[in-house]
Amino acid sequence: MDSRLNDFLARAETLMARLEPLLPAVRETVDWQHSLAARWHRDGRSGYLQPLKVSLDLRLADLLGVDRQREQLARNTRQFVAGQPANHALLWGARGTGKSSLVRALLAELAGEGLRLIEIERDHLADLPRVVELIQGLPQRFVLFCDDLSFDAGEGDFRILKSVLDGSLEQAPDNVLLYATSNRRHLVSEKQSDNENWKMVDGELHPNEAVEDKIALSDRFGLWLSFYPFTQEHFLSVVRHWVEVLAQKSGLAAWAWDEELEKEAIRWALGRGNRNGRCAYQFARYWVGRQLLEGDIP
Repeated sequence: MDSRLNDFLARAETLMARLEPLLPAVRETVDWQHSLAARWHRDGRSGYLQPLKVSLDLRLADLLGVDRQREQLARNTRQFVAGQPANHALLWGARGTGKSSLVRALLAELAGEGLRLIEIERDHLADLPRVVELIQGLPQRFVLFCDDLSFDAGEGDFRILKSVLDGSLEQAPDNVLLYATSNRRHLVSEKQSDNENWKMVDGELHPNEAVEDKIALSDRFGLWLSFYPFTQEHFLSVVRHWVEVLAQKSGLAAWAWDEELEKEAIRWALGRGNRNGRCAYQFARYWVGRQLLEGDIP
């Protein structure tokens, strides 16, 4: 009897060892009292929120040359945090110009007042109703953040997304907003033929159905904010700002903003083929780090 029991237990243990990798992992529940951000992950047919550790170092004052955009999104977000009506927001324009940084700076600014951030990828936006269900009724105010939301002309997913947005956003609880960034104003790439297929109705120009579908998706966002490529003057002002910030943090005192430093920053941007905030920050890190290293060399 003992031998049959031992054999059974051994086989059961072997079976459990094989099944264990197939069982869903125990997920950490997000404690929104202490977690300021989370990311939605798809796990087969289900999904879950994973807490994120976020840096609160970025300030609104660090975002230069986007005063109008910063003011409008900050006002909209403060209305939302205060429990007042606010709009879903689409931040569109050139890459590296501060779109996602602005959202993260607002989290740092307003986390103490209850603002929280949930990152959700474009391919997971069909899960919006499930995400909203998880946070509905909580005391915190949640911005669902989708970075780089755009579609190619041949993709049909944008029609599915439009349907989801209609249902999820127009009926969303008052503690949920969607902020998205994109390099396209209408989210879907446009073709020259789109401009040729308009029709005249009662003396007025009207787009065809395909064009209307593309425009309708971005219409789900009540606030549109545009971000443009940096001028050289704007770029250099951002470089100078970050050199000052990083030099102060690193204890680099002996430095001066001069013509040679400007020229070096411009060469850096030319070498990368773009002139934006991300490039300015990267150059500042390179330059300050180099000064510190050279200062340590006898």
